[in-house]
Amino acid sequence: MSGVLSGDVAFWAAVAVFVVTYALIATERIHKTVAALLGGVAIILLGISSQEQAFAAIDFNVIFLLAGMMVLAAIIRRTGVFGWMAVRAARLAGGDGYRILVVMSLITAVASALLDNVTTVVLVGPITLFLAARLGLSPMPFIISAILASNIGGAATLIGDPPNILIGSAAGLDFVAFLAHMAPLSVLCLVLYLAAARWLFGNQLRIAPELRDELLAMDERQMISDPGLLRVSLIVLSATLIGFLLHGALGYEPGTVALAGAAVLLLLSRLEPHEVLRDVEWTTLFFFIGLFIMVGGIIEVGLIDLIAGGIADVTGGELASTSILLLWLSAILSGFIDNIPYTATMIPVVDQLVANQGHAADVLWWSLAIGADFGGNATVIAASANVTLASLSEREGHPIGFGTFARYGVPVTLATMAIATAYVWIRYLA
Repeated sequence: MSGVLSGDVAFWAAVAVFVVTYALIATERIHKTVAALLGGVAIILLGISSQEQAFAAIDFNVIFLLAGMMVLAAIIRRTGVFGWMAVRAARLAGGDGYRILVVMSLITAVASALLDNVTTVVLVGPITLFLAARLGLSPMPFIISAILASNIGGAATLIGDPPNILIGSAAGLDFVAFLAHMAPLSVLCLVLYLAAARWLFGNQLRIAPELRDELLAMDERQMISDPGLLRVSLIVLSATLIGFLLHGALGYEPGTVALAGAAVLLLLSRLEPHEVLRDVEWTTLFFFIGLFIMVGGIIEVGLIDLIAGGIADVTGGELASTSILLLWLSAILSGFIDNIPYTATMIPVVDQLVANQGHAADVLWWSLAIGADFGGNATVIAASANVTLASLSEREGHPIGFGTFARYGVPVTLATMAIATAYVWIRYLA
């Protein structure tokens, strides 16, 4: 480490920057992107991380994945297909607000498992906003539900949530292993969440009869404004999604695949790049840049390692208590630290715990995955999908504050974690 501060002073300075930044984000005194950038810059100026360390902490795979998919979504939006999908979903649900929320949540969860939850919310977001506007409803319940469903659904597979990809690579766990161990829990939690959604959102889903009838009377075929561009877009999008599925075998990161798809569609669409790039959520991208630098700083001074290293001391190395503690610690910390850098930091710790315990300790990998995935639902800044969709909603004039999201995210997280605790105990430890 190089810079102004060192030792204990650097440690407590990093903690102070982290706490102040999150307080600013939580209280919404300033915009979350400004707070994150200020926190990241403070980490560098105080010498907690050198410039090289700070920039290395930025996960450009995540940044480029988001940027590429935002460009694809911006071009596809011009075809009118999101409106077409919205009308089809409303008809399938019979125009009932709660059933529409359930249908959209199921679409989001399944797509998040088969693709990844960040890509899914970039594509689902515009459909959700269109539906809410047409039905005269606040998009908040639908946006929050899409976020919660994307994290629950994404937990089911290796490629569904970024922490799973990191864990699968480190632990040698393949797609089938994640499906066998994570999918049953994911399905159970999704079913229970959707049952509770009527109670959670209540009267916010009531639709005026005239608006419902107007939406159901629409001819969705007329929503398609540019069939030629739609055909080209679907071909490029399909190739991009296939690239995501094969990226490991091809040797390319998902961010590279997303940028390739964006570049090809920009070329084939012949749209003006500056017009398309205006639709990119730059505030989201810069929020992540600041957050990655700031989290890199607290990793640099050893805060996360200090917390993680105490697990074995607290539990005495006993497998059952270590598993449950890791499960809940991952959920709590992932609720406040983006679950991607948290997972990356915890992997070597869990690897060592598994090595000490033997093959039976594979449960520790599942505890880490479950806690990181489900903990991502606690706050609006806990996972990439949350930030992306909330920023899209804010751009359309419907901001979702830290406290507003937490009123729904925290209870859902606690409930799913209670189910997860029983699942881990019965399946692995009993």
